[in-house]
Amino acid sequence: MLSRRAFLGLSAATAVTAGTAPLWPGFPQAAATPATFALDLVNSSGSGTVYAYVTGFAPDNRLVLLAADGSPYYPSSPSSTLTPLPVDCAIPVGSGRRVTVPRMYGARIYVVTGSKLDFFLNPGPALVHPSFLNTSDPNYGRNWSFAEFTFNDVQLFANISYVDFVGLPLGIALTSSAGTQSVQGLPAGSVDAVASALSGQGGAWPQLIQNGPDGRPLRVLSAHHKASQFAGYLDGYIDQVWQKYSSQTLTVDPQNGTGPFTGRVTNGVLTFNNGETFSKPSTADVWSCDSGPFAIAAGASNARKAIIPRLAAALNRTTLLANPNQPTGENPAQFYQNAQTNHYARVVHSRLPGNRGYAFPYDDVTPGPDFSGSVFAGDPQVLTVTVRATHA
Repeated sequence: MLSRRAFLGLSAATAVTAGTAPLWPGFPQAAATPATFALDLVNSSGSGTVYAYVTGFAPDNRLVLLAADGSPYYPSSPSSTLTPLPVDCAIPVGSGRRVTVPRMYGARIYVVTGSKLDFFLNPGPALVHPSFLNTSDPNYGRNWSFAEFTFNDVQLFANISYVDFVGLPLGIALTSSAGTQSVQGLPAGSVDAVASALSGQGGAWPQLIQNGPDGRPLRVLSAHHKASQFAGYLDGYIDQVWQKYSSQTLTVDPQNGTGPFTGRVTNGVLTFNNGETFSKPSTADVWSCDSGPFAIAAGASNARKAIIPRLAAALNRTTLLANPNQPTGENPAQFYQNAQTNHYARVVHSRLPGNRGYAFPYDDVTPGPDFSGSVFAGDPQVLTVTVRATHA
């Protein structure tokens, strides 16, 4: 399986091999992408001051950004940490702006309203991205968000992610020879709505809200960034799941033609018929999808890489008690129905048009319909990113 996180890390030279099929259908196994695509930045935020930043890694693994004039800029390694970026890479958006983007991977399109962002370089060079967790970061109180993309010799893949937080609302659309795909993303004013819903949820959920300098909600964090506040939160549900599958078979379809795999819990360990074993995860493991039994170690089998996303997704959505055949038959209307569930993901999805967007890392696990916030094409022409208002 090729997850969103894995795809965004692929270099232009990386091949897609058998057994690592992506979660979405119609993935092109070979294509000749153009050398560049057009990025249209559309300002519907209500702010007259909007800047964008494009950063990633070139096919030769060099750090690359677009300068303010849209030209590629390859920073040199500085002599000390936290060296201010010496070239202005704040692309003024105004009411709209088009720039040309060359191939790059692990890339982001940052958008900020009201002021510029501060980027820094560490020796390497390594880019120091804006932080929403470090209160001493100059960008902490600013209103920004980002979309992610990888553009290599296979295709352009871009997505809207709420895996880290809900902030400045963005929408994306990708035009190719086949037409236009779009992910509308959260509508204007969604930060207030998500913050209000989680405040009403009580418990630790209101602690996910970060207020801006004006005292209004600026962003809402995903629960994995406050994992210590949720210690034991899912224990009761996970205990029920482990008890259920000590006497009933769990079936997981890897959706790559190599399964399905069947598993039972014995002596507290979920063991599949291919030999893969999983200890009982903690709430933090479920929220992050990449710690404890969900960590993917070097040399992990393709089977394990396929099982982990489907277990993690079902636990975030709290559907494992109801559905022993994952992800076959999964229905978005049945997601997040347990009292103890990922309410951050529940609230975010309740506001997403078409239910499309990543609220946790494996939110693209699906029995068929696309729940993800991704667009992709082997012949990309124009990627449009639309910025909406934070507050209604």
